[in-house]
Parts: sequence; structure tokens; C-alpha cells
Amino acid sequence: MTSLIVAKRYARALLELGKEDGNLDQYGKELAEVAELFTASGELEQVLASPAIDFEDRSKLLNTFLDKMGLSPIANNFFRLLMDRGRIDTVRDISRVYTRLLDEEKGITRAEVVAAAPLNEAEVSRIKEVLTTLAGRDVVLEVKEDSSLIGGVRAQIGDLVLDGTVKTQLETLKDSLRRGDYA
Repeated sequence: MTSLIVAKRYARALLELGKEDGNLDQYGKELAEVAELFTASGELEQVLASPAIDFEDRSKLLNTFLDKMGLSPIANNFFRLLMDRGRIDTVRDISRVYTRLLDEEKGITRAEVVAAAPLNEAEVSRIKEVLTTLAGRDVVLEVKEDSSLIGGVRAQIGDLVLDGTVKTQLETLKDSLRRGDYA
């Protein structure tokens, strides 16, 4: 079974628990915290997932760090279940899937906006307004900066890419000139 299929199964189960007890956001936050910890310390995830290390020792290590994180009982049980089933190495995938499912539940779409220079609040607000209209639902923006774009903005919402960067315009012009399309 692929990691993504496993991640979907566990993310959906945790989401359903969150719906039942009203803690959707809290579980997502706790899942993201552990995923970030695994990203920051790849060794921790490797040790917890390693079959070469005694299961009891790995379980004790997991319990120690869960106790220090102060997570909810449901989240603690969720991570212990992942450990018991040999799926602790899927936490980051589960976190990504959970975030996507939670967004769907709340009617939110995520978009990435890359600009050549920092954008002010009015520009970000206008971009969000346009993308919200295009998507037909609320949009959460992740704004990044990439000076290689020379100028302009590129926005991606799902599979839709809106590219108004100078870099792309120059590349398009260059391709047109190579093909002889300069009418």
C-alpha cells in the first residue's frame, strides 16, 4: 500500500474524530507540530520507524516526546496507533492530507503567489480577491518572493497557473522569435 493511500486513510479517520468532538483545527495543529518536528529532526523519525531498534525502546521514546509536547489525548493515541501499526513514518504525509481535507471541509482553497518583489497589503488583498472570485470559495494565500522573475506575479490555485511575470513574457517572446512568429 502506498504512503499516500495510507495517509488518506489515517487523515480521514482523524478528521472524522475531529468532526465528532469539534476539535478539527486542534488535531490539524497537533499533527502539523509533530510533522514539523519530524522534518526538523529527521533522525527522530528514522529512529521511531527503524525496525532495527527494539519496538519497546521506540515506543518509550515516542511516549517521552509526546508527553513533553502536551498534545490532546486523541492526538497522543493517534500517534501511538501509528507507531503500533508501523506507520509512524507517514506523519508528514498524513499532515498534508489532513490539511487538504480540512480545507475542503471549511470551503477553503489554498493558492501560492510568487512575486519578483515584496507585495504590500493592498496588492495581496487584490490578488486574494481575484483568486477568490476565480475559485468561487475562500482562498488562503501563501506569498513568496523570487527575484529571478524580474517583475510581475505568478499565482497558482490548484492546477490553474496565472503567470504575469516578466520572465515568462520574455521566454514567450524568445520562443516566438525562434519559431518565426513575429507578425
